[in-house]
Amino acid sequence: MSKFEIIMPKLGESIIEATITKWNKKVGDQVEEDESLADIATDKVDSEIPSPVSGKLEKLLYSEGDVVPVGKIIAIINMGGDTSANEPSAKTEEVPDIEAKPASSPAPKTEPLPATDFTVPSRFYSPLVKSIAKTENIPLSELEKIPGSGKDNRLTRDDLMKYLASRSATTVQVSETKTETLTPQPARKIEPPKVTLSDGDEIMEMDRMRKLIADHMVMSKQVSPHVTSFIEVDVTNIVNWRNKVKESFQKREGQNITYTPIFIEATTKTLRDYPMVNVSLDGTKIIIRKKINIGMATALPSGNLIVPVIKNADELNLVGLAKKVNDLANRARSNKLDPDDIQGGTFTVTNFGSFDSLTGTPIINQPQVAILGLGAIKKRPVVIETPQGDMIGIRHIMILSLAYDHRIVDGALGGMYLKRLREYLENFDTNRTI
Repeated sequence: MSKFEIIMPKLGESIIEATITKWNKKVGDQVEEDESLADIATDKVDSEIPSPVSGKLEKLLYSEGDVVPVGKIIAIINMGGDTSANEPSAKTEEVPDIEAKPASSPAPKTEPLPATDFTVPSRFYSPLVKSIAKTENIPLSELEKIPGSGKDNRLTRDDLMKYLASRSATTVQVSETKTETLTPQPARKIEPPKVTLSDGDEIMEMDRMRKLIADHMVMSKQVSPHVTSFIEVDVTNIVNWRNKVKESFQKREGQNITYTPIFIEATTKTLRDYPMVNVSLDGTKIIIRKKINIGMATALPSGNLIVPVIKNADELNLVGLAKKVNDLANRARSNKLDPDDIQGGTFTVTNFGSFDSLTGTPIINQPQVAILGLGAIKKRPVVIETPQGDMIGIRHIMILSLAYDHRIVDGALGGMYLKRLREYLENFDTNRTI
């Protein structure tokens, strides 16, 4: 009988594994070509695996909830028909004997964990756990001793962060020439407050995406010392120009032009002027990004948040940016983003103004070092300086907020970045054609 091996597909440049969240077919079911076999999830996006062939599902090599490396066989489909003993299967990789080894038992093969000793890893470590361990200078021999709460004693990010919170130094420098050895004392463990329930309260479990968002936000605040600077911007020229061109743009291009691509264009110009805001930190190494890839935080109908990325945003003109912004936002809200669409960002923009908020203090999207918040545009009476003297006028004003990692971006650099961005926005050419 002809058999076809279904493998875990490559889901993006940096994604090495995915979780099977649901099998849409069970053993013995008939499967049609392009019919969904399974729903899968990464730490980026959810997706599904369609069947490339028709036939009967013969074996499932992994269970729901299993984490599977890219390229591993996850299922076998019997396509029917006879095959000779010498005829190769659809894939040349040998199929594991799942009678001898349960489907949930295969352990993913990973890159060796960088360490300061020669200990061989006894369990799998995710890229995030390895990155944190590297940043905190935790050797593998020490990592191996930390209890894990995941499946098969797997070490999760929360396990590692709890360990770091209770980790204390064993020596302290008391003079330039002398160190004193101290008995390690456990650090005070910070526990979340107890929650009491009242009559009528409803308990709702976080969905998977909300859990990922929560973990990412806590991690970002623990990793980076956040500072936020604010600046007011007069965007009257931009508002008037957009009102003038939006109808003709809609007729010509078949889509809207919003304020977002205008702000992103100015953002990329400012990042070229101040490249030290477009960086990442790897321990004490500063990685200055050559590309300017702008993440745009997008609210989903579910209430969750996702950040699709405009790659090489500085190379796009305003029309290209407008189309890219609309495309990514529409596909994000309809759950049609590809994994590569949300990877590689070097700087993020989030729009508080779309919900009428004046400003906010956004959390940095790691491993970036800054994020720009766009407040609501409001009409205000302001003082206008003219050669003939000061006067009061009605202007369109907004507040920009820049949250930045104080390990690498100081207040001076953050302030200069916002000031230059304001100059680009306030000097927008109202006679510009598009």
